[in-house]
Amino acid sequence: MSRPRTQAEYLARLVPPSVAGINRRTLLTAAAGTGALLGTGLLAGCGDSDSGSGGKTVSVGSNASDPTPKDVLAKLTGAFKTSSGLEVAINTVDHNTFQENINNYLQGKPDDVFTWFAGYRMRFFAERGLAGDVSDVWGKLTGFSDAFKKASTGDDGKQYFVPFSYYPWAVFYRKSVWQQHGYQVPTTLDQFNTLGAQMKKDGLNPIAFADKDGWPAMGTFDILNLRINGYQFHVDLMAGKEAWTSDKVKKVFDTWAGLLPLHQPDSLGRTWQEAAQSLQQKKSGMYLLGLFVAQQFNADEQDDIDFFTFPEIDPSIGAKALDAPIDGYMMARKPKSEDNAKKLLEYIGGVDAGNIAVKTDPGTLVANTGADTSGYSALQKKAAELVGSATEIAQFLDRDTRPDFASTVIIPALQQFIKDPKDIDGLTNSIENQKKSIFTS
Repeated sequence: MSRPRTQAEYLARLVPPSVAGINRRTLLTAAAGTGALLGTGLLAGCGDSDSGSGGKTVSVGSNASDPTPKDVLAKLTGAFKTSSGLEVAINTVDHNTFQENINNYLQGKPDDVFTWFAGYRMRFFAERGLAGDVSDVWGKLTGFSDAFKKASTGDDGKQYFVPFSYYPWAVFYRKSVWQQHGYQVPTTLDQFNTLGAQMKKDGLNPIAFADKDGWPAMGTFDILNLRINGYQFHVDLMAGKEAWTSDKVKKVFDTWAGLLPLHQPDSLGRTWQEAAQSLQQKKSGMYLLGLFVAQQFNADEQDDIDFFTFPEIDPSIGAKALDAPIDGYMMARKPKSEDNAKKLLEYIGGVDAGNIAVKTDPGTLVANTGADTSGYSALQKKAAELVGSATEIAQFLDRDTRPDFASTVIIPALQQFIKDPKDIDGLTNSIENQKKSIFTS
């Protein structure tokens, strides 16, 4: 999804595509004319706020719009229905639309339970009273490490999140392509650049790349910042404690500018799925993305996928830090049935739900350690080992900072950088000025 060009277009996008009887032109006209959409209630929730009302139903607002995660949720809720006797109404909305609409969604009439992420953005909504306390659910859960519990805890010490799955970001490739050309895994940035140059000579896009949806490029910024400046500087920058105009940040963009010629061109018009398909079709040599890239490969191709962690840039910092986001579920501040919502969350955090994820999704790792992971592919086993060996784990840029800063400042800034990487000073000055305004509001 491209960035909105006008306020009217932004407002129109906040309305989920499931809203019937209103076309896009009507929405744009209404938004441009009076801004009255904000008062219509259409932004109150991502799904039908009346669906699932009653004592035997729990509703779920879901961003799982891609086929595989959507299938996981359908199987999970089907099993929950069998075991509990409760109906589950799933309101699925396009992943990016869900995220861009989350503020309005939570302040309106959200579903009882909704998909979300661990990290700053979870704590942000908990602090503002837009999520329900699920500490008593945690009292019934087993199989989670202290790290997962910490990632589910708000600033007040209460739990607001139930983890379901997680996945590392790494550089993925096809073994057969690398074997064909004799490529070796790079361990330094110089080796990485040399490898990319050779891939170009061999007729490949060295690095598959896409940023039509706005968030994938954040992964590149994250890993470069982690490798160049280290974990603590990265999380402090995300928290607004460090200046974007510092030489440390400028070095990140300067390093990235040197890598851009190796990236697949015209990335702003391409989705991550399309970039992943270029890797699957052996047109690209590498792709920096999450483990979910495996969802774009056929079942008989899973064993041909491998990865390496992004190479070291500064020997004093090393290459042990990485992004490994945690996905899961939260409860609305005032669900229609708190008891039903908590029953579903307890099931989601249990072993049975974890086993469903293992059997259905090759692109994630299950959070509950009690789940049967004997069905993991070699790729998943290696991914779990990578996360286990990491010295520091970040949650991903748009989860480690304020949601308004990520969506209104960072996304357009990174897309502008991709278009024109020459004016780094102007770019970082603009980000810093907007950051000050947002973080002091």
